[in-house]
Amino acid sequence: MALISSGTLARVPAAARPLVTPGTVRTGIVHLGLGAFHRAHQAVYTEAAVAGGGGDWGIAAVAPRSTDVVDALRAQDLLFSVTSLASTGNATRVIGAFSEVLHAASGPEAVISKIADPGVRVLTLTVTEKAYLLDPVTGRLLATALPGTVPDLLLRGLEARRRADAGPLAVVSCDNLPSNGRRTRSLVEQLCPDGPLADWIAASVTFPGTMVDRIVPASTPGTLAAAEAALGVRDLAAVGAEPYQQWVIEDDFPGGRPAWEKAGAILTDDAGPWERLKLRALNGVHSGIAYLGALAGRDTVASALEMPGMREVMCRFIADDVAGSLAPPPGVTVVAYGDSVLERFADPAIAHRTVQVAKDGSQKLPQRVLHTIADRRAAGASPRWAVLVVAAWMRYAQGVADDGSALPLDDPLAEEIRTALSGARTPSDVVAALLGLEAVFPRELAADEVVRTLCVDWLEALTRHGAADTLAGAA
Repeated sequence: MALISSGTLARVPAAARPLVTPGTVRTGIVHLGLGAFHRAHQAVYTEAAVAGGGGDWGIAAVAPRSTDVVDALRAQDLLFSVTSLASTGNATRVIGAFSEVLHAASGPEAVISKIADPGVRVLTLTVTEKAYLLDPVTGRLLATALPGTVPDLLLRGLEARRRADAGPLAVVSCDNLPSNGRRTRSLVEQLCPDGPLADWIAASVTFPGTMVDRIVPASTPGTLAAAEAALGVRDLAAVGAEPYQQWVIEDDFPGGRPAWEKAGAILTDDAGPWERLKLRALNGVHSGIAYLGALAGRDTVASALEMPGMREVMCRFIADDVAGSLAPPPGVTVVAYGDSVLERFADPAIAHRTVQVAKDGSQKLPQRVLHTIADRRAAGASPRWAVLVVAAWMRYAQGVADDGSALPLDDPLAEEIRTALSGARTPSDVVAALLGLEAVFPRELAADEVVRTLCVDWLEALTRHGAADTLAGAA
């Protein structure tokens, strides 16, 4: 079957054709990180914004390392599709948001030149927590900007833009980081503490914070097959996602921006309340379900949520721990938001694998769970359910599921974690060893006897009885 392309669009059902035809809109945005999430989220919003509000806001999408998606998109005239997955039925649409695609590893100078283009006024990023080279606990640099890393590319692009006098720029992190705008600014300032570039950045570059939300499982052969069945042509860059999507953006764009509000985005002065709600009541719950489900041999989040006691325990986590740790956005209640999250997670059409969600736990735990624990302890509370999530991560990090099968430790601190666990024999040993990882756990939290005792109790239960029985008994 033919590939999706400008020449085969006529074969695609009219309702599934793109809102914007590639080649008709000039580049106004550079995006670093050509993963499935960006294609199913910011690209969708931006295409709808251009269709509804006009403007030259085509996206020059940059893949930092892999060429697979770059090659597929170039073969398809930059077109790809997003399938909204739901048990009530799927809906597939072709997206035409990209004006060009670039590969940073093989052509960094082209990316740097594009960042320096006066027509570009926004730079966005979805590069995962670990790509920022920041300690998730302290926010300080873990390493210098090594050649070829995203921070190195960003800094070189900003310097080229300064030299070209190309005008102001908004640098917009769309990653699941607390205060992601401020963290991105901190990264740039730590890499460039003084001099002409630092002065220019202070005067000409903004770092709006955002909150992004859409569940986007990794693409599989089934994703490609669903797109082909819906479109009548093949799509090698197809992605699938839940129907729900949300984007909250701090409105601080000195060079202008797409009319994202016409696509349903929320423009605000402060994305912080939305961000904290999502990180703690959605991402924290997601991680908890993933660790516990993977230990019990459940492949997907939806199947893990079916385990006896899982939903009840996660509801307690939200109501007893998360709700008391933050002030939600106006008009939103934490418990109602959490209930809606669990309904989204329960749809079996969203085959989000537990081991995928469990990746990079050392980077995710601080903002997803540890901040909840710290805030509840500061209020004198005993955050029992949040500590269960930490204990489940500790059990998962040992690399063996409850049935004896291997679990992958896909984490930037994998070697440090394995080294810490090498001499641990008992749950108490494991807790002491992993709480000693200062790159993950703040000292005051690691030294908190309430947290330590809860963690040992939960880990003993998980080790002795397994995740399934522990959940059933706890509920």
